[in-house]
Amino acid sequence: MATEVVAATDHAGPHGASGATRAVGAGIPVEISEGVTRVLAPNPGILTGPGTNTYLIGREDVAVIDPGPADPGHIDALLGAVASLSGSLRWVLVTHTHPDHFPAAAALSARTGAETIGFGARDGFVPDRSVGDGFVLHVGGPGGAHLRALHTPGHSSNHLCFLLEDTGVLFSGDHIVDGSTVVIAPPDGDMASYLASLERLRGLHPPISAIAPGHGGVIDDPLARIDWYIAHRKEREAAILEAVARLAPAGSLDIVRAVYDREPESVYPLAACSVRAHLMKLSHEGAVRAVSSKTPQSAPAETPPGADDVVVVATSTYVGSSGETDDEWWELA
Repeated sequence: MATEVVAATDHAGPHGASGATRAVGAGIPVEISEGVTRVLAPNPGILTGPGTNTYLIGREDVAVIDPGPADPGHIDALLGAVASLSGSLRWVLVTHTHPDHFPAAAALSARTGAETIGFGARDGFVPDRSVGDGFVLHVGGPGGAHLRALHTPGHSSNHLCFLLEDTGVLFSGDHIVDGSTVVIAPPDGDMASYLASLERLRGLHPPISAIAPGHGGVIDDPLARIDWYIAHRKEREAAILEAVARLAPAGSLDIVRAVYDREPESVYPLAACSVRAHLMKLSHEGAVRAVSSKTPQSAPAETPPGADDVVVVATSTYVGSSGETDDEWWELA
C-alpha cells in the first residue's frame, strides 16, 4: 500500500492556502492516516479535478465514503483495498447524489451485502438507511472509529459531511475541495445555505484537524482554507454588487464578464451558476431585484435600436440544470 507524501507549497495557489498533498494514480490504495485509506477514481475532469476520492475507514469492519462512479475497474480496486486490510465492507456512505460520487454504491452493496447510507432517496440512489444531521456510525475493529454526519446544504440540498470524531478529520465531499472553489448551481445549490454551512464547520469544537475532500489532496490547514472560502465568496459577492450598480440593468452574461474578466471564457458557464446563486441570495436579502427586461423598473427608458438583439444573446447563453434559460436582468433594490 502506498503512503501519502505531504508536499508543502510555497505559495497560496488558487485555493488560497498551502499544505495540499500530492495526488497519486487512480486505483492505488493510499493510507492518508491511521485507519483511513483513499482510492482515486479514474474520472478526471473540469468538475472532478484528478478524480473522485473514495475513502475506506477501518480495518476489519470497513466503511466506504463516496464510492464514486460505477466503473468496474474502480469497484474492483475498492474491493481489493478492503481485502488488503483483511476486512469486510460493511457500510457505503454517500455525501450527496451527484453522479461522480454515488453510482458505485449499488454494485458494492450487491457484491458484499454492505448497507448503503445517505441523506435520502434521490437521483437514482435509494439508501438502505436514510440519515441526517447528528447520525453517528460506529465502525468496529481494533480501536474502532466514530463517523458523525453533518448536514451541510449549499452545494446540494442533500449534502452530508462526515466527521471522524476520534481524530477530527472531516470528509467533506464537494462542500470543500482542494485546488479550487465549489460550484453552487441553483435551484438545488443555495449560496446562503452554503456560507452558513461553512461557518458551522469553522465553529466546530474541537476544531477540525484536517479535511479529506471529495477531490484533490488532503487539506492540513482546514481552518485557514475555510476562512479563505468564506472570504472568496464575500469578495465575489461585492464584485457582483458593484457590477449590478455599474451596469444596471445587468444581464447575467454582463455580470459574469465583469466579475470574471481575468478568467478565460471557458469558465463562464460554471461561473454563471455561482453568480446566479449569489444574485438569488442578494435578492432574498433585499439588496438586488430582478427586472423583466433590459429597461430598469426604477427608471423607464426607451430601448435603443438593436438592444433587443443584445438581450436575446445575453439571456440565452446559459441554460440551467432543468433546461430553463436565465432571462432575468438585475438592478439594485
